[in-house]
Amino acid sequence: SSRAGTMSTETASGPTEDQVEILEYNFNKVNKHPDPTTLCLIAAEAGLSEEETQKWFKQRLAQWRRSEGLPSECRSVTD
Repeated sequence: SSRAGTMSTETASGPTEDQVEILEYNFNKVNKHPDPTTLCLIAAEAGLSEEETQKWFKQRLAQWRRSEGLPSECRSVTD
C-alpha cells in the first residue's frame, strides 16, 4: 500500500517562499533553537509538519554557524 497521497515528499522543492519567510522570521527574531512547543507552533503557522520544520531549522542553523565561522555543528553520535 503506497502512502503517496497529498503529503508525498517527492516534491523536493521544500517549503514555499511564504513558508520560508515565516521560518526565517522565527529563526532570526524568535529562536534559533526552538523547543518542541515552539517548533510545533512554527510548524502550524507555516503549514508544515514538525519534522519538516525541524529539518529546516537544523539546516538553517548549520548554514548560520558556517556564516559565523563556527563548526556547522557538534556531530552527535546519534546523528
